[in-house]
Amino acid sequence: MTTTLSDMEARVIGVLLEKSVTTPEQYPLSLNALTNGCNQKSNRLPVTQLTEDEVIKILDGLKSKRIVQASSGYGSRVDKYSHRFCNTEFGDIKLSDHQQAIITELLLRGPQTPGELRGRCQRLAQFADISDVEATISSLLAYQPDALIYSLPRESGKREIRYNHTFCQLGENNSASESTDDNTDTVETLKAALLQVKATLADLESRINDLASGD
Repeated sequence: MTTTLSDMEARVIGVLLEKSVTTPEQYPLSLNALTNGCNQKSNRLPVTQLTEDEVIKILDGLKSKRIVQASSGYGSRVDKYSHRFCNTEFGDIKLSDHQQAIITELLLRGPQTPGELRGRCQRLAQFADISDVEATISSLLAYQPDALIYSLPRESGKREIRYNHTFCQLGENNSASESTDDNTDTVETLKAALLQVKATLADLESRINDLASGD
């Protein structure tokens, strides 16, 4: 059975997985680096503003679940944090580079389509094409003893299915993405309404000018 994480625990694990690949020379991470990684504006959904004290509390929870460990290097008093989430002697989850890349992106951003995952995972693992992504998704759906991802119902008007990881309670990690989709729809509606108002004003201005010319 997979470990259940809160949204912010998933964020911390996602950052540790990401940085272990993209900046291995800085891994394990200091508290400051981990906090900055959680709060960075690129490739995060939702964007957060966690304090170091809040991250420490999250780390305490993850250490109690034995999926994060703290260590200090020789001659240093600063703790550095690393994950025990996968591919370690401390856990049962063993992932390929491709599988780990997809899980990392889902932990950092929530539900995504195969096309979105292909674009965002390239910095973590090279996917030859979309079929390569789909094959990896299939392997995560069939992972034993428990699937590590699941598919969401197809959205109206969308062709691609979105997938999410199974480490948060179903629905918890979807809220940010769905909220973003709702916000996008609202913005588009407002834009359309604004264009209609501008068109109406332009028409009124034209009529006023015609009346003025008639006088």
